[in-house]
Order: sequence, then C-alpha cells, then structure tokens
Amino acid sequence: MKKTILLFALIIFSGLILNAQTSKNKIEVLYFKANLACCKARSCNALESDIQKIITENYPDSSVVLKEVKIADSINAPLIEKYKAQSQTVVIVKKTKKKEFSSDVTEIVKGYVLNQDKEALKKELITKIGEIKKKNK
Repeated sequence: MKKTILLFALIIFSGLILNAQTSKNKIEVLYFKANLACCKARSCNALESDIQKIITENYPDSSVVLKEVKIADSINAPLIEKYKAQSQTVVIVKKTKKKEFSSDVTEIVKGYVLNQDKEALKKELITKIGEIKKKNK
C-alpha cells in the first residue's frame, strides 16, 4: 500500500515538474480586445480567428498560444498599462526564469486589416514568433 501511494505521488510530482518546464518556454500571443459595437466586434472577432488559425496550424504542439485580454476587465489593467494596449493590440510574449521578452506586432496586424493578405500576416507572425523563440533559450 505504501509503495502504491509513493508511486502515485511520484507520478503526480513528475507531471507537475514537466508542466512547469514546458510552460516556461511557452509563447503567448496576447490579443487585446475591447467591448465594441456589433460591426466592429465582428471585425475584431474575425481578426482574432485568423490569428488563432495561424497559431493552431503552425504550432500544433501548443508551444504558442493565443490569449485574449479583455480591455474592459479591471484585472487586466497591469497588462494593458505595461504594453500600452488598445483594441487590436497584439503582443508576443516569452517568459524565462530570469527575463521576459516581448514584441509588439500591432503594426503587422494593422497592415493585415488594411490589405487582407493572410499569407503576409502568416509569414510575418511566424517570423516574429521565431525571433522570440530564439531569445535566451
């Protein structure tokens, strides 16, 4: 019985360590979103969907995740202030033990909103994510 409990505890502890190690190298793409009127909300949702699709297709291992940050939620105030975010601000963030690396890709997203070139958006986002991934491995 003691061996079973010890084995069970060891399995749980190993899982926690593995999860902690993988989350350290995880990259988050923060998508700041405001509560907008219906027509603007549709375009924000479409943009978020396009970014999510790029991330899902190119990082199926979940090493990169899209995280929606609602500007209206007071709990997000520190993030909003830190990145000087407005609606449709997009920031790529990687946290290591000692440092945090980030890249504001809002201009890339604004360019996509104007020209609707999904391939260009995909290429530029993947390039920026790759640059962040290489930082302080």
